[in-house]
Amino acid sequence: MARSFYGVELENALMLGTAQYPSPAILAEAFETSGAAVATVSLRREGGADGSGQDFWRLIQDLKVRVLPNTAGCHTVKEAVTTAQMAREVFETNWIKLEVIGHEDTLQPDVFALVVAAEELTKLGFNVFPYCTEDLTVANRLVNAGCEVLMPWGSPIGSGLGLNNEYGLRTLRAHFPDIPLVVDAGLGVPSHACKAMEMGFDAVLLNTAVAKAGDPVATAAAFALAIEAGRLANEADPMEPRDMAAPSTPVIGKAFL
Repeated sequence: MARSFYGVELENALMLGTAQYPSPAILAEAFETSGAAVATVSLRREGGADGSGQDFWRLIQDLKVRVLPNTAGCHTVKEAVTTAQMAREVFETNWIKLEVIGHEDTLQPDVFALVVAAEELTKLGFNVFPYCTEDLTVANRLVNAGCEVLMPWGSPIGSGLGLNNEYGLRTLRAHFPDIPLVVDAGLGVPSHACKAMEMGFDAVLLNTAVAKAGDPVATAAAFALAIEAGRLANEADPMEPRDMAAPSTPVIGKAFL
């Protein structure tokens, strides 16, 4: 069942970034093949006096998907809020993926500034998608700040390490059953995305795993299939793991020799 993101239902639970692809044509084909419903775009991609930014924007428009601008590279509340306001003018949407980076090596979000920025942007009428950690206290603060979606990281951006803290992510899912949750960052292979969906998450967002793969188009398609498999598995109410073996073939009526 599709989850509503600020009143918008997404048929496909895959959100794709638009940076680092080998070519615009491969980017477009990756979106078409995977059926990704959302494209995340950094405002900085629109720069350049030669008009290359406008060419990129036309490419994104041709994808005919929902655009989610982000505040990538921002380190302060002021910078993030200003970038979001410019993004709203350029992309004509209230959606904003809010990133406020606090640590250069891990690109871990500055959760203190993140909450403040989320409060300010919500008051300005934005639909905020905060890139956060799996910390329950931080998540509560973001929800109280007006965020109707949470985007916890799986692991550091671009690392490909997958779901580093499954316990934390499961706890977050259980604590916020009615909040759309998107695993954002760190997924490296389709099985990581499948696991996130099996755990009950509503979508995954990734960029590097597809854009930097040997075959981005095939990788995007593989992620889409993995996400659907994980979603179906979650809805099918899978069996719980157990410590002891249990025969799958009945022994009642078996002949004793």
